[in-house]
Formats: sequence, C-alpha cells, structure tokens
Amino acid sequence: MSLKESVYSILIISASEKFNNGISTILSPLKYDPICVVSNISAAKRAFAERSFDCVIINSPLPDDAGIRFAIDTCSTPEAVALLLVHTELYDEIYDKVAEHGVFLLAKPTSKAMITTALHWMLSARERLRKSKTKTLSIEEKMEEIRCVNRAKWLLIRELKMDEPAAHRYIEKQAMDRCVTKREVAEEIIKTYL
Repeated sequence: MSLKESVYSILIISASEKFNNGISTILSPLKYDPICVVSNISAAKRAFAERSFDCVIINSPLPDDAGIRFAIDTCSTPEAVALLLVHTELYDEIYDKVAEHGVFLLAKPTSKAMITTALHWMLSARERLRKSKTKTLSIEEKMEEIRCVNRAKWLLIRELKMDEPAAHRYIEKQAMDRCVTKREVAEEIIKTYL
C-alpha cells in the first residue's frame, strides 16, 4: 500500500479552539481516521491507554502540562511519532530537550502550510517505524525458527543417536518431502520426543 492510500490514526492535544478548528480543515477523514481531540495531557494519557495512535500533535502549553514529557514518551513507543508546537521564544530550549528522542518541533505562530509539511514529515517517519518493526519481527521469527530447529536437532541426536549434520539433513529432507517448513518438522519432532 502506498503512502497515499494509507490511513493514520491521530491524537490532537490542544486547549485552543482556534487551533482545533484550523487543523480540522487540514486533516482529511480519508487520510486520518480516527481523529481524536483532547484538551489536556490527562485526557491524552487516557486516550493513549485505550488505543495506539500513529501521530500525536501537541499544541503547547496545555492547562495541566507543557506536553514535553508526553511527547518524549510517545516517541519512545515503536508505533507513534509526535509533533510538539511551542512558542517561538521557547523553541531552542525545548528543542534541546526533545530532539534526541525523535520529537518533531514546530515554532508558533505557524501556518497551515507548515503544519501540512510537518504532517508529511510525521507520516514519513511513521512509515519508517512501521518498516523497521516489520523487519524486527521477521528477524525475531527467523531466530525463533532457528531455536526450534536446533532444539529438534538435539532431540534427534539424543534420542536417535544421530550426529548434528545427519539431524540437520533429516529435518531439511522431511520439510522438502512434505512441502512444509523446517519449523513445522522441528515442532513435530519436539512433540514426539518431549
């Protein structure tokens, strides 16, 4: 699926009705769904606990917090990216706190064009995270398969007195002959001998 076809969930944390109205004109429901808008960090934490979001936009300051810690915590999850909007005079100070955590920062006042650009950055980063997670999962699955096959080989060595190359060949041949994965063969061996 291309970036144009993807749909992203978004959490907006803003106490400004003007900002909320302005950003709602940018966020197409065909591209962003669901769009959850809350007015403080406490409500944002509850929303984040209920479901994951692809993108989080924090319009700082908020009634109960500046949102800096929430932005950093959001970026520590492998599923979400965060954009923090702060007043221009605070930009440099806050940038030093959040940049190393991957938080996108935008100075206010800003424009719809800048927010749209920032959204595009966020979506690109979100896709990079998604690909990285998929790659990590496939590596973990491959490692689990290797562990399973090795366990089955050691059972064949112990129970049937095969040497390691023979046990390995046996598992591979069974997988080829039966048109199944080596892991499936290994799991059957483990069930048989354990």
